Amino acid sequence: MFESTDFEYVFDQFTNQKVLIIGDVMIDTYLWGSVGRVSPEAPVPVVSGVIEENRLGGAANVALNIKALGAVPILCSVIGDDDRGKLILELMEEQLLSDIGLVVDNHRVTTQKTRIISGSQHLLRVDEEMDIFLNRRVQDEFLELISSLLESGGIDAIIMQDYDKGVLTPRVISEVISVAERVAVPVMVDPKFRSFDLYRKVKLFKPNFKELVKGLDLDIKKREIEKLSEAVQKFQKRQQIDNLLVTLSDQGVLTSGEGEHVHIPAVAREITDVSGAGDTVIAVASLFLIAGLPPAEVAAVSNLAGGLVCEKAGVVPVSSEKLLDECNEHFKSS
Repeated sequence: MFESTDFEYVFDQFTNQKVLIIGDVMIDTYLWGSVGRVSPEAPVPVVSGVIEENRLGGAANVALNIKALGAVPILCSVIGDDDRGKLILELMEEQLLSDIGLVVDNHRVTTQKTRIISGSQHLLRVDEEMDIFLNRRVQDEFLELISSLLESGGIDAIIMQDYDKGVLTPRVISEVISVAERVAVPVMVDPKFRSFDLYRKVKLFKPNFKELVKGLDLDIKKREIEKLSEAVQKFQKRQQIDNLLVTLSDQGVLTSGEGEHVHIPAVAREITDVSGAGDTVIAVASLFLIAGLPPAEVAAVSNLAGGLVCEKAGVVPVSSEKLLDECNEHFKSS
């Protein structure tokens, strides 16, 4: 299916794309250290030689993936008026990401996930967050900002990145989709559980397996591809979704779009860390879709990209050069 695809040309098209990323942002903090003994106080490892590192996470990591692929991201989110909110702004400045889409809510806590890691072993994660929906006043301000960005023109796609932290309220979801439809901008969605069935008439819907079975209340195993495909098609028709892409970790991806339903197996890799892979998949899939590639090719490349970032420790964006090389090597020889 890739014989006629000029990947260099496709990647070059990304530089002309501007993408609005709307959703929950967070700080991914890593405490890297080593374990040499067990604590005498309790049967737990003692981590020493700790080095702390802060990275952008959530919707901000999607923005980093969009930027890494050569396109222009505009991140739209709500942060708290706290030290972690200030750190988000500092990290965005370091990464040359614009903050024009951010709203500060002085009643909100900025999300931080702290992971303690020894070597490549993930020992513990501590989450500090507030997951209640934005209040009415903040929603008004946030929606006004998003509408102005969309109606000013030049936006090629919207990615709604939902981590269930409260930014994507039912009202925000419906009004963003409504405005996007009015200005003819395609909407791509990476959903979570709480608002799973609120996304309708979107260009792309990309749940993972856990989100799909919980969101649709299914009793299906990951290997039951035929049953999964049937459930996906029913949901897709009901929600009027153009393309549906389900990530299945070690089972690859399942895609449904343009009347075609395809299961693509995973590419064998040394998996180090799966965190952030979904962010990469939605970013890659969105750019390839708006570049005009058919759904099956979009799914295959996204599957490859998700696997690439799983080889790295921690949440990292995909390397455009590495992905292009792998596309040329993997698909041209298959």
